[in-house]
Amino acid sequence: MDDNNQTVVTEFLLLGFGNLKNFRILTFIILLVIHIMALSGNVLVITLVAAKKSLHCPMYFFLSQLSFSEIMFTTDIVPNMLQLILQGGRKVSVSQCILQFYLSAVPTIAQCLLLAVMSFDRHVAICRPLHYTVIMTFAHQIQMVIVCWLLSFSLSIVVYVYLRKLRFCYHNTIDHFFCDIAPLVKLSCSDSSSVELVTALLAYPIILSPFIFIVASYISILQTVLKIPSGKQKAFSTCSSHLTSVCLYYGTLSSIYIFPLKEKFINANKGLTLLYALVTPLFNPLVYSLRNKDIRDAIYSFGQISQLSKS
Repeated sequence: MDDNNQTVVTEFLLLGFGNLKNFRILTFIILLVIHIMALSGNVLVITLVAAKKSLHCPMYFFLSQLSFSEIMFTTDIVPNMLQLILQGGRKVSVSQCILQFYLSAVPTIAQCLLLAVMSFDRHVAICRPLHYTVIMTFAHQIQMVIVCWLLSFSLSIVVYVYLRKLRFCYHNTIDHFFCDIAPLVKLSCSDSSSVELVTALLAYPIILSPFIFIVASYISILQTVLKIPSGKQKAFSTCSSHLTSVCLYYGTLSSIYIFPLKEKFINANKGLTLLYALVTPLFNPLVYSLRNKDIRDAIYSFGQISQLSKS
């Protein structure tokens, strides 16, 4: 067919969760409350790590970066999703849609890399404790974080550039609450093979390589802990919060991108994406605050200082 005769799409219609009918306001309120709690929890983590000298160590510095990536991701997805719930659907331009995907891809990649860096920190702390202060200097921490974010922005911009080359004709309906790469590629009326190839070449190593590194790190940690005659529980307890985050993060991420459900299970895919976009950012601060004594002590002292300043 002649390209000139094709109807060029300039806007997409995001359907969101469809017609929620009488549950629209209730759903909006519940998700808004979770969103506010997630933002507040991650902002609190960043504030505590910056303000408390007792938290000025590599593990908490990386945790603050993870919280920042959570804030970046959830603020890109959730406000638009809440608007979709109220309106029952919403039109967005093609440029805005592709930009939203880019802004969600950056923190997603950053989280994969930061979780790997955090596992490296725990590996050095437990397996090479005498070299910890030499290896995990503040300069090295900064370098690792810079590399994580540079890779995140660089790899995401590659996919963004290829998506911008796609043309969209006729169909413009996306049955989702945000602009993910799969529906964008599906709606394209131009050759999308290059986008799919680049995405596959980048996505699988980005997700799987850090995960393999994390697994290898914890195998080494476990072997070291088992050799310790006493204090095994204390040595491994420092890793429990990180392991919990890794399991939740990679469990949802792999379900969405590595082993996606078939199109007929679109609502299940939405549910997994909602879990990843809303619950995970809330879950991480809760896990680290409830299971970590240093964070709990910092919250307690922070609350005392606030009460004294008011009085």
